[in-house]
Amino acid sequence: MVDDNELDMLRNIPTPAPGSGAKARALAAAMAAYDLEKNPAATQGTQNTDRLTQRARKLWRDIMQKKLIAAPAFAGLVALPIAGYATFYLMEGSPFNFGADQEIAEAPSARLKDAPDTKLKKTDTGTTPAVAAKPLAASQAGKAEEASADEAVVMNEAAPAMPVPAPLQDAATQMSRMSAPTLTTELHGVIAPSDVPMPLPENRDRVEDFKTNPVRSALEDPVSTFSIDVDTASYSFARRLLKEGVLPHADTVRVEEMINYFPYDWKGPEAITTPFNTTVSVMPTPWNEHTKLMHVGIKGYDVRPAEQPKANLVFLIDVSGSMDEPDKLPLLRSAFRLLVNKLNADDTVSIVTYAGNAGTVLEPTKASDREKILSAIDTLTPGGSTAGEAGIREAYRLAQRSFIKDGINRVMLATDGDFNVGQTDDDELKRLIEDKRKSGVFLSVFGFGRGNLNDQMMQTIAQNGNGTAAYIDTLAEAEKVLVQDASSTLFPIAKDVKIQVEFNPAAVAEYRLIGYETRALNREDFNNDRVDAGEIGSGHSVTAIYEITPKDSPSLAMDPLRYGQASTGNGGVANADEYAFVKIRYKAPDGDVSKLITTPVTKTNEVASFDGAGTDQRFSVAVAAFGQKLRDEDATAQFGFDRIAEIASAARGADPYGYRAEFLSLVRLASSLQGNKQ
Repeated sequence: MVDDNELDMLRNIPTPAPGSGAKARALAAAMAAYDLEKNPAATQGTQNTDRLTQRARKLWRDIMQKKLIAAPAFAGLVALPIAGYATFYLMEGSPFNFGADQEIAEAPSARLKDAPDTKLKKTDTGTTPAVAAKPLAASQAGKAEEASADEAVVMNEAAPAMPVPAPLQDAATQMSRMSAPTLTTELHGVIAPSDVPMPLPENRDRVEDFKTNPVRSALEDPVSTFSIDVDTASYSFARRLLKEGVLPHADTVRVEEMINYFPYDWKGPEAITTPFNTTVSVMPTPWNEHTKLMHVGIKGYDVRPAEQPKANLVFLIDVSGSMDEPDKLPLLRSAFRLLVNKLNADDTVSIVTYAGNAGTVLEPTKASDREKILSAIDTLTPGGSTAGEAGIREAYRLAQRSFIKDGINRVMLATDGDFNVGQTDDDELKRLIEDKRKSGVFLSVFGFGRGNLNDQMMQTIAQNGNGTAAYIDTLAEAEKVLVQDASSTLFPIAKDVKIQVEFNPAAVAEYRLIGYETRALNREDFNNDRVDAGEIGSGHSVTAIYEITPKDSPSLAMDPLRYGQASTGNGGVANADEYAFVKIRYKAPDGDVSKLITTPVTKTNEVASFDGAGTDQRFSVAVAAFGQKLRDEDATAQFGFDRIAEIASAARGADPYGYRAEFLSLVRLASSLQGNKQ
């Protein structure tokens, strides 16, 4: 025992200076004590862990912090699978989890192999980035500190190879679509940073690239030839993009399809013996004071309902997995229901579907049995890949089996255009359709959805199947195409319709065809009855517009020839009062030999001012200007959206279905999106 004197002596002894060795030993001892506290050795039994109640509270806290429970409805949805998952999670650290640690120590490579790979998640619509999961270390002694320092692997350590229950996976998928980007990765063992942006779905729409028609010299190249086009797909597709706040890509804009989307009151023929009537006007160009517009309006004979032949229709419907979107198969079902209700009782309907393979859903059935047809439509469900070629072959087989002589025999293909099984090459599909059209069965194509739309393929098979292509983005558009325009959609009055215009170089120095780039034909194709062209349906109106430069204009795109003038065949002397000569060649729907209709364009077709032109002419010119503006063409570079809207508004005329009013709203949308209102 130490007395007070000894204590006083000890207090008075000077403190010795610390040695470097002693300091190092003390620091090592402190670090060892810290390591022992953070990673206590487990010499017997299992490693020290939290109590089950502590682990349960920690799991629930992690779930709530990451906002997995976003609403009471979702809480009910995920309660049971989370409870089951929590049980496995808690048991992973309990004393009853025999052999778990031994498995990690003995086979670390196997565990790493089973761990989920979440670096890139490749789907049909793109690649979703996530944070890569850190593998649990092969040795607990060597890597435990690293694992404990990274909260992103908490759940991965607990159950790295345990599959997530299917209901919970479904819940995760739904939540990921509800702007909860971290849910799927958390449930698979990785907590992704909340600030990682979700990428936009990959856009796999496929369109045909093409160049705008150039200005041509009437001296060197006086003849313009093209196939008729009554398709409307480009307009409705551009409309959808604009309403979604996106300016359409130039190659998705086919100006002639935008012009021909609208009905026009051109004067039609009196009898079907002459299936077309042509109305030509020449007027000043609103976007160029030095040029004029030659406007050609063609109207087909309108077959009266009592004269309409019987129809044999085969609905060829894409039910592949890519059609599993609200604006695809569900909209398609509604659209075809509208068409069925429009048919006459004696018409025939068959239904063929294709996904992984093709199958007949409905054998040829009279339209009078509407309930049977509608029931077959309602049973369509998506799934599988897209065997389009097999579907086309089966549809033509059914159409030929129920072929109606002197009637309408048509396959109606409804798809997003994603053919990925069987024949997928556009050229091969073109040859297949060309071969099948010889049977007298026509083909129409209806596109649905976006992000996966193969517009190029749709155009190819429609043009070569004696049919038309339309794009349906809303039920209102389905009603327009399949109900209001049913006569022109279903009942052709002529096929292989071609237009050829010869310009008189004595009156016209230069010309440019607005649109129809993908429908161009060689000059010699006009008289070749073996060359395919477009069809015109009952009551269809078709419009073509040329911008022409008069010979005396002070503004020419090309310099005059230095060494004389090229020969034009007539020397530019005959019929000198004509601007041009318009020729139309066509075949009857069941004919093989073409017939010819001609129309000269003279000074009598000219109007003095643009405002003096007819309402329909002026509105169609506004649409032509809008299409060129969307394509960013030089001709309309200085022509503002406000001027386009002004022309269209003044020429709105009778608008019973509101199509022209909607066009005005699209012009305003495009102006806002481009930010270039002049």
